[in-house]
Formats: sequence, C-alpha cells, structure tokens
Amino acid sequence: MSIDTTKAYNGFAVPDLDAARQFYGEKLGVKVSSVAEGAPLIQLELGDRPTLVYAKPDHEPANYTILNFPVDDLDGTVDELAAKGVEFERYDGFDQSEKGIAEPPEPGMGPRIAWFTDPAGNILAVHEDA
Repeated sequence: MSIDTTKAYNGFAVPDLDAARQFYGEKLGVKVSSVAEGAPLIQLELGDRPTLVYAKPDHEPANYTILNFPVDDLDGTVDELAAKGVEFERYDGFDQSEKGIAEPPEPGMGPRIAWFTDPAGNILAVHEDA
C-alpha cells in the first residue's frame, strides 16, 4: 500500500459554517462551494487543490497559522482587508508596523507578513509573495 500524494488536500474546523462562508467568501474573496447538499462541510477553492472546512461545535483554534495567502502587494492587501473589518494580530517578539505588518528579523529570513483570524479564531496570514 502507498499513499497517493497527488490527491491529498487539507482541511480545518470551524464552529459555524455560515460565518466561515461569509468571512472567506465576502471578506477574503475566496470562492466557497458546498461539498454536498446538507453536509456540514464547505470547500475553499484555493488553486488546484481544495481546502475542506468542516463544522465542529467544540472547535478550539490552533495557536499557529493554518492558512497563508501570498500576495503581490502586502500593504495594499492589508489596507483592503482592514477596510472590510479584518483586524490584524500583534505578537510579542515581532517588529510590526502600525498596520500589523511584521518585518523579517534580517534580510532573507522570510517575507513581510501580517496575521489575522477568521471568526473561529483560526490564524491566517497574508505575506509578500517570494
């Protein structure tokens, strides 16, 4: 037996699928689709592989970033999301601008990045496309 990695996909939980559908679809502009009529699942269309989002009433968010969005214009994207009501997180140990954008500690040690959460508390990020 072997695992077929060409069909692998990821997923994460939320307590409220309607809130997730609204947030990902309307605030982030991600195409969201239903997996099956009445199923407690939705699918985020992210590139060539879907991301499954499933209902879990006792959901507890992870304390790490679960989804990253590389963008061409980080400052513009942060401004656009903030205008839609997205609030950016601040973390100890990071040099973050007034907008919440973190600079890498040294050149070449990662991209500029900004973190935010979805309605379930899952941590997401937008970062410069490397």
